[in-house]
Amino acid sequence: MRILAGTFKGRKLLPPPKGSITRPVTAQAKKSIFSILEPVLADAKVLDLYCGTGTMGLEAISRGACQCCFVEKDRAVAQRLRRNIETVGAGDICKIKIRTVERQLKAPFAGLDSLADIAFVDPPYAIARKWDFDRAIRTLFTPLAQHLAPGGVVILRLPDKVELPDTLGPLSSSREKNFGDMKIVMLKL
Repeated sequence: MRILAGTFKGRKLLPPPKGSITRPVTAQAKKSIFSILEPVLADAKVLDLYCGTGTMGLEAISRGACQCCFVEKDRAVAQRLRRNIETVGAGDICKIKIRTVERQLKAPFAGLDSLADIAFVDPPYAIARKWDFDRAIRTLFTPLAQHLAPGGVVILRLPDKVELPDTLGPLSSSREKNFGDMKIVMLKL
């Protein structure tokens, strides 16, 4: 696992610990996502939810984002994330919240000095496959939208067979792309 471009290009990142349910995103998918996000990355404030070891948030920082708040409930995975942040020297602009995403969405994102421009949402596949979308809209997508700046973008990663409704609360799907058994969906306010 490496940072693909920007200030930290080529830096190796620690993978998730053995036995973790965290799945790093493929280089091809990451490259595609960031080519789409390139126009909005400069000085962006980023949320990386269900972040694992932080590959998406750290890639955003490397490419010009000015702050990132990472949310991960697994303490062992969060320890690897902390070491990855230290590896690239971004501790002053990165915050880690060790708690569930739903719990964090009920609180302010300390560490971001305003609303987020970009949010990465990468729930465990086992959860995403069983989503009750009415509940997910109430507990995840609607609260997330309240933390987004006008024009904010959400990048949602799911198993390819999960069918999303056209809207998830105040967020609507604007783009979708499959990479093998993974689907990336861009949602906008």
